Amino acid sequence: MKPLQHLVWTSLTIVGLLLCGGCTTTSMVMGAMGVATDTSIPWAIAKHIHGKLTEGDPPHCWQLNSVQRATATRCGEFVRGSLKTEDIASSGLQECPLILAAQDSRLWPVLPELLEKGALPESCWQSPLLTLAQQQACPDFSKASPQVLRSMEWLAVADSRAVHHDVMRMLSCPSARMAGLNAVLDTWQAAGALRPEVVGFSPLSALHPDHLVSPFGLELEAAGHKVPAAFAMGQGKLAPGFEEALRTNNKPALEWWLARAPQLANSVPPAQANQIRWVPLARVLIPSFMEHPQDQQAVIEFLLARGADPWNRLPFDSGKSVVSYAQSLKSPFVALLDRPQVDRSTRPAMVAASTRPGTTGDAKAGATGTE
Repeated sequence: MKPLQHLVWTSLTIVGLLLCGGCTTTSMVMGAMGVATDTSIPWAIAKHIHGKLTEGDPPHCWQLNSVQRATATRCGEFVRGSLKTEDIASSGLQECPLILAAQDSRLWPVLPELLEKGALPESCWQSPLLTLAQQQACPDFSKASPQVLRSMEWLAVADSRAVHHDVMRMLSCPSARMAGLNAVLDTWQAAGALRPEVVGFSPLSALHPDHLVSPFGLELEAAGHKVPAAFAMGQGKLAPGFEEALRTNNKPALEWWLARAPQLANSVPPAQANQIRWVPLARVLIPSFMEHPQDQQAVIEFLLARGADPWNRLPFDSGKSVVSYAQSLKSPFVALLDRPQVDRSTRPAMVAASTRPGTTGDAKAGATGTE
């Protein structure tokens, strides 16, 4: 067969395969070319057609360097000892390898070897642990080996940027405490990294609600951290402590906050300067706010029992109270909120009138009405 005939036959074969749509694979095309061609067809043509067919596809795992391959989950399980020091120094990745390994639990086994062979958190644009915390507020650390946990502890202590609201929330969450990672917080405290005049956020607000009512929480208060600062200082991407306690129906933490700042039952300062204050009762009326919507009634009853006023005007709409807002939402809790309320300003007069000798019912009503 002449070379021209070879080329025409090959082209027709490839076109036919391409018409198969999703059925066509690179191996099928290359196989067809192998059958249809001989040495008279330049290999350059085969490579050109192969390149066009695979344009935009990720490179094969064998084409990647050791760090790229280790951080590509599609390339299979990481093989301990496979990383090359020169690849760590120049990975060719757009993202820092430590961040890639920290933020995905499937890649956690890569962390220890990256650190052992010279990867530095300072080369990353932000703390690798902060990236993890902002993607997963409480990862399942039971999946981490002891070596991985030690690597995370090292990252938390060696990288000063890890001292952050969101990282502190993550390291104090139940899963982290079960793994012993909350010991990092004691290290920060002992090193003075959490001193009120040093830290740029409120550790009281950063603590996971489950860990707020604890000896460590008491230590933070004894060190000078106060509740007002929890609303005046910068926050992270994760919700502030009081809001998180409300969202998760964490009663011990809510009691802790309200014992120190009772006004929080009715009004909470904004987390950011460009926001407005908010009313807990109104926030709880939104089912999507709650971690478990079935907790709505319990939290509403809890707030009402601690002084929350359902006739409180809403900061974002002064023409509405919590009750009228609930009505507009067609909330099932309107009846719970819309109970007869006694004006607090009349209460002392009513008590005084009812205790004076010879006071009649009319006198009581008159005393109430003049207040």
